Amino acid sequence: MHHLQRTGGLSALINAAAYLAGLVIVFTVLAPVLDAEPMEYLSQIEENKTLLIIWHVIIYLVAGVFMVPLILALHDRFKEGMPALSQIATAIGVVWVATIISSGMVIIHNLDDIVGIYNKNPEQAETVWLAMSSVGEGLGGAIELPGGLWMALVSLAALRLRKLPVALGYLGIVVGGSGVLTTIPGLYSLGYVFGLGAILWFVWTGFVLLRK
Repeated sequence: MHHLQRTGGLSALINAAAYLAGLVIVFTVLAPVLDAEPMEYLSQIEENKTLLIIWHVIIYLVAGVFMVPLILALHDRFKEGMPALSQIATAIGVVWVATIISSGMVIIHNLDDIVGIYNKNPEQAETVWLAMSSVGEGLGGAIELPGGLWMALVSLAALRLRKLPVALGYLGIVVGGSGVLTTIPGLYSLGYVFGLGAILWFVWTGFVLLRK
């Protein structure tokens, strides 16, 4: 149990680091590319393809893989006091992992295809890119329901069992709730609250699991 808790804590910190690295990349070197209009973006993909792939690997594949030990560590911590809630949260957490990794694989796999199509038919490439972006964002971007619900449920269990600091539990409920609210049209911007709040929650949770 102690080993799983430490592994989960390390995984939480790796998740936080992955998202922080992703934010740094997207607001610096990738900012001109991602803010471009569709045709301009497509024209820059080939030049920035390696960096785009690295970015998606970090924020989707690395983060997704290292979510698994964290989910299992928190399930192990709460399963005796609240077995039903812990099992439900764990199942939702696994769904979240699946959507994160699937989104990343869809986008990474299609970057090469889009470059080839753009060189032959730019208009068709734009159509393919819009479709790919819609699928990728739908799975792991615009709506944060699975991640928000998982965070809110494990934070609720933490509060009721006093297995994590009380302030951390309330933070998780607020941040997780903001993710759940992204399901409402017009509240997609709460995804920023969820993303930034999740980094803080991951860091705090990581140190708690490593310490105890």
